[in-house]
Formats: sequence, structure tokens, C-alpha cells
Amino acid sequence: MDEYLIQFKDWITELGEEHNVDPLTLGILYLISKVSFVTFLGIMVKRLRAKKDITMPMVFAALSFCVPYTYFIIFGRNISIWAYLLIGATFAFGIFRMWKKLREKSPVTPDDVMI
Repeated sequence: MDEYLIQFKDWITELGEEHNVDPLTLGILYLISKVSFVTFLGIMVKRLRAKKDITMPMVFAALSFCVPYTYFIIFGRNISIWAYLLIGATFAFGIFRMWKKLREKSPVTPDDVMI
């Protein structure tokens, strides 16, 4: 089992060097961004229910969602086109899910919200 973990670590390290992306940095950015995204999404829902402005929580949720992908796009080299397509699909799916989730959980109509 240890041999497989060492091979996996070596494979990830080689990929990081080949594409000029630090796997540890990318992983940390990913975990932190998802925690902050869920937090800001919760704040948005809470503010929607209180009929308050949701602009800033929405902006911060979107920014925190994008952080690891932005790092990958800016610093990555020799990246395949499918990776960019996957990132684009992830953004589109994330936006769709956030919109759908807010519509399901919110008892507030869009006319009631100040944006």
C-alpha cells in the first residue's frame, strides 16, 4: 500500500512540474475556496430571507468559487483544451446550481430583493 501512495505522490508531483502548478497550493486553495463558498452562500440565503441586500455575499461567493481555477489558468502551462472546457463547465454548473438552490430555499420572490 505504501508503494502505491509513493507512486501517486510522485505522479502528482510530476504533473505539477510539467504544468507549472504546485499541487499542494492548488489543493489548499481548493479546500479553502469551497469552505468560504458554502459560508457566503449561507449568508446569502440568510440575507434573502431577511429581505436584505445580497450583492456583497454573492460577489464573495463567486470570487471564492473561482480562486483555485483562476490559479490554474494563470500559472498553468501546457494545459490541454479539455481542462479549460472542464473549468468552463464547472463554472456554468456552479452558477446554475447556485441559482437553482437560491430559488428552492428562498421564500422571497425576486421582486422583493434589492440587488
